Amino acid sequence: QVHLVESGGGVVQAGGSLRLSCAASGRSFSSSQMGWFRQAPGKEREFVAVVDLGGTPTYYSDSIKDRFTVSRENAKNTVYLQMNSLLPEDTATYYCAAKYLTQTTIAADFDSWGRGTQVTVSS
Repeated sequence: QVHLVESGGGVVQAGGSLRLSCAASGRSFSSSQMGWFRQAPGKEREFVAVVDLGGTPTYYSDSIKDRFTVSRENAKNTVYLQMNSLLPEDTATYYCAAKYLTQTTIAADFDSWGRGTQVTVSS
């Protein structure tokens, strides 16, 4: 398993940017697909983006495509989510997740989860 800790959340005005980081510990990070999910109050957790073992390929939710970019640095055991042109509807708790070896965008398939970081976008 991989232990995950997210950081970088905060309050930002609409149109602004934030970069989330997820620091991982554990041997299997470089062998894990890394994903970002989010959950707004009263809503189900939804897929945001995933990045495969070596940094490509990447997959995105249609709702954030062309605004968010996922990347990873295996040497630093860290995965990032660069969020640009933020909208109020992007307000949510953002979670980092790890899935050993296989590719998936389904939350239930991921093996390890962080505790989340709050992102609030004001209008």
